Amino acid sequence: MHQMPKIRIFLCAPRGFCAGVVRAIDCVERALALHGAPVYVRHEIVHNKYVVDSLKQKGAIFVAELDDIPETTAPVIFSAHGVPKAIPEAARSRNLIAIDATCPLVTKVHREAEIHHRRGRLVLLIGHAGHPEVIGTTGQLPDGAVQLIETLADVETLEVAAHRELAFVTQTTLSVDDTREIVAALQQRFPAIHGPHKEDICYATTNRQEAVKAVAPKVEAMLVVGSPNSSNSQRLREVAEAAGCAISHLILRADDIDWAALAGVTRIGLSAGASAPEILIDEIVDAFRARYDVEIETVTLADETMFFPLPRELRPPV
Repeated sequence: MHQMPKIRIFLCAPRGFCAGVVRAIDCVERALALHGAPVYVRHEIVHNKYVVDSLKQKGAIFVAELDDIPETTAPVIFSAHGVPKAIPEAARSRNLIAIDATCPLVTKVHREAEIHHRRGRLVLLIGHAGHPEVIGTTGQLPDGAVQLIETLADVETLEVAAHRELAFVTQTTLSVDDTREIVAALQQRFPAIHGPHKEDICYATTNRQEAVKAVAPKVEAMLVVGSPNSSNSQRLREVAEAAGCAISHLILRADDIDWAALAGVTRIGLSAGASAPEILIDEIVDAFRARYDVEIETVTLADETMFFPLPRELRPPV
């Protein structure tokens, strides 16, 4: 009998769904249970193709903008990434039933930005241009009130009136290390800048990056399960690479594994972004079991107990 090559899989923990993603998916499923199909969702509820496809099968219709929704009594749900203020206002003007599935940790950043603005500060938002979370946070305030900072170079070239008070907030799904560098540069250049009381990068992003950092030096390759448009998943792949993992791939599911690239590898790390379901991890482990004699070791860096209740209009009557 042909003997299978041995491989050791180091499972990063925590990995996969965070409390904000669980809440957002529950919003769609609960709305479908209460109102029946269809339920409209503006933007992908979370950045994961598997999740979006499974909700489509249950009766969710995903749209890019409110204008894509016909006259309807069906509810519309706003994604976990948050939306500009103009979106709920537009929904109200059309008498649409709007359900806001914005992650509470993103809402916290919105509130911080609003407070800084009320106090007359220019808000610097550390984040990635075009990401829905950045569009949502920028859209809480009038045009020109928020300035995006993507890189260290942006800090150096930033032009601000001498008397202008500054504050910064960040996207919740950034690289902890990269952001720390940008924040340090801002504080060095503008010592009086106001920052968040508690870091804006969310607990789940931080915990998943720490787990990947702990596993990366032990393995020859790292697979991160997540969608290419998922910011926190992309950051996990980059963190693995920065920690010295030469083969570091972002994959949607088992079908995407580049087996040729893994030839000869005996130790592999496996993690998943905050919007990737555990079923995809199981599928990947099964794909390895079909080809290898697999030994699994879980590397746990934090125990996550965070829970966010559903929006009031979706909670069961008490």
